[in-house]
Amino acid sequence: MFFNRMESGRASISDAVYMEVITGLHGTTMPTVLAAACQAMVGAITTYETGDTVTAALTVAGVVVAIVRLFEIFAFRRRLARPQQLGRAEAVLWERRYVAGTVVTALVLGVFAARSIVLGDALCSVMAIGIGFGFGAGVVARLALRPVAALLDLVAIAGPAAIVTFMQPDLRHVGLGLLILMYVVASFEMVRLSFNASINQITLKRQFEQLSRIDPMTGVSNRSVLTTDLPAMLAAGMVAVHTLDLDRFKEANDRFGHPVGDALLKQVAGRIKALTTADDLVVRMGGDEFVLVQRAARDAEPMAQRIVQSISAAYDVDGQIIELGVSVGVAVAPDDGRTAEALLSRSDRALYRAKENRGGYVLARDLRTAERTASGKAAEGLAA
Repeated sequence: MFFNRMESGRASISDAVYMEVITGLHGTTMPTVLAAACQAMVGAITTYETGDTVTAALTVAGVVVAIVRLFEIFAFRRRLARPQQLGRAEAVLWERRYVAGTVVTALVLGVFAARSIVLGDALCSVMAIGIGFGFGAGVVARLALRPVAALLDLVAIAGPAAIVTFMQPDLRHVGLGLLILMYVVASFEMVRLSFNASINQITLKRQFEQLSRIDPMTGVSNRSVLTTDLPAMLAAGMVAVHTLDLDRFKEANDRFGHPVGDALLKQVAGRIKALTTADDLVVRMGGDEFVLVQRAARDAEPMAQRIVQSISAAYDVDGQIIELGVSVGVAVAPDDGRTAEALLSRSDRALYRAKENRGGYVLARDLRTAERTASGKAAEGLAA
């Protein structure tokens, strides 16, 4: 049941929050450096006191693994600094590399502690087991949102030492083995509690994120979404930006009252949404202005025609039949602009021309053609 919740909880994390989690995992090198430094110190002391070559080899292995992990962390930071945005699929690969590194580190520390117990030097055993317990505490803190990885780390740390202690016939070693197992159980219980608390916090964060992106009256996105989503949609390929302004809405609002005006805006938003696909974006800019960002940019003009036809159909609000019009300006990337600002500016210019024409739609490319024609004629007149 808990592992099912872990999987559903992981899937419920939005891409933005997931990126925060992965970035947080790579956010510090201190645990890796400290673990390697402690193992190097204890390994050197144990090797000096006992002359054990296995301990020396495990010490070298721990330092090498730490160096590899540090390179992985720095590589992630360099990748994060690139202009190209890190996608979720790529982030999953970075997470797997990080988790693999922690599991290998935990296994090396676990075998290191087990070897110290076999050697029988009490003080060296205490130091080696202490390193493992300290690393385990860090696992509980860092990997609460990755419980499976945390459990693998805890088992890798405690497993070898517990096996070695239970192989010893005396009561002291059996007691030590039981203490190690109880440490694992208690640590994983802390992971479970931290996981549940974190998932609840993430759920609340997602709800607040959604609320901050929604226009409360119409249920479509608000203008803040355009700032974040339009550049991302542009980076993914061609888009068409339709800027809409309702005609005769102010007269209807003044005549029938604000409640009717609000109901009209809801119906308008619903009609726009009905024309779109799941990949499109509908934004209420404020008042009676809307923006539709269309993925299928090649279908931009037919979409503009459908918008005008749909919005211009009569509305029934509490028995009142109301007719509105709409003016639409359309700009298509990349021909009309390669940035969000350029597209919005040119669709606005096309919208103003549509309003001058008393409704309908105007394409930004038609404005450019008209401007070039006019400038050409002016140049001919000057030459004459």
